[in-house]
Amino acid sequence: MAEQKYTDLNYLKEITGGEDEILKEFINMFFDQLPEFRDGLHEHLKNKRYKELGELAHKAKSSVMTFGMDDLGHQLKELQLKTQKLADIDTYPAYVQEFDTVIAEAEKELREVLDSLK
Repeated sequence: MAEQKYTDLNYLKEITGGEDEILKEFINMFFDQLPEFRDGLHEHLKNKRYKELGELAHKAKSSVMTFGMDDLGHQLKELQLKTQKLADIDTYPAYVQEFDTVIAEAEKELREVLDSLK
């Protein structure tokens, strides 16, 4: 059985023209954003700041979709829409947990990509 891939860099390779240096810059910028996303999602959830949770989910969605994490992007969009209506608040922790799980795996994949580009 094939190992599940969390990232798909085809879009990034297309917009960078296949330039390894630019691809590395994009990956490093994404790594720089991860603490803001991860810490922010947890912080907003813990403090019941649902409007901010949704806004950060929206911001993270764009970044994860750039790296081909479409499923996670769609989930972040769902979370964003739910927070706007304060709907299904009891589901918010599952979205944040899913973000953590997928991002941890994606980070490993992207580190391997960075190592292969050096």
